[in-house]
Amino acid sequence: MAFDLDTYKRLVAPVDLDDIDFDAFREQPLDDSTLRCLRYMHDVEHHTSCYLRNLLNTRAHHDPEVTTFLTLWSYEELWHGEALARVLAVHDEVAGPTRVRSMRERLGWKLSASPLVWMGLSAATKDFLAVHMTFGVINEWTTQAGYARLRAVADNPTLDAILGRVMRQEGRHIDYYLTRANELLGASASARRTTRRMLRLLWSPVGAKVMPPDETRHLVRTLFGGGEGEPLATRIDRRIDRLPGLEGLGLMAGAVERWAA
Repeated sequence: MAFDLDTYKRLVAPVDLDDIDFDAFREQPLDDSTLRCLRYMHDVEHHTSCYLRNLLNTRAHHDPEVTTFLTLWSYEELWHGEALARVLAVHDEVAGPTRVRSMRERLGWKLSASPLVWMGLSAATKDFLAVHMTFGVINEWTTQAGYARLRAVADNPTLDAILGRVMRQEGRHIDYYLTRANELLGASASARRTTRRMLRLLWSPVGAKVMPPDETRHLVRTLFGGGEGEPLATRIDRRIDRLPGLEGLGLMAGAVERWAA
């Protein structure tokens, strides 16, 4: 079923938190491991605006449908970060602009130089949009699975409600990226070859390129390692296998082996 961008325009909104009792966390606080995962997710969601800046310096901005989607996607991702910031704040954790500013200062020259890297990748291949859409759907699959797993690990009804609403919006992002990835990969052998090569060379778990390695290791180990997490990773690999030309990559299995060992 084709993704209806006009319908998505009408649905876009901040994640609805009006009926969430955040004070309930004071009576049933999250444990340290869960908060550590939430800090990671908060930082990555707030990094979306930097990712968008990089994308708009590539071939992606040639397609007005793509730029419309990216604008709406970035808006919803901002509010996902804001929702997680409220959870952290009620646990007396640093969150929001103060935490985001610290992260960007830590990244330093890497943050400033990243648009040049993306421009170079875009200029190097006519198939950049296929690469972008495929990375997008894989990253959204892993993000949604990570939220689902954290709901189970935390076993907290308030967090469960918040993350469930975030996941529904992530589901719409998946629908768009998946539609375009299938379309672009299916239409071009060159796009399939290039995307496969780029995934082997460049893909890593969401946030791994901007978060400290110890934090990525904790997140992957907590959410995708062990007897209950590894089936989620396997399921994502099966979804990647169904994308045209991408069978057998084992991206998530490799990530779990590297980061959760």
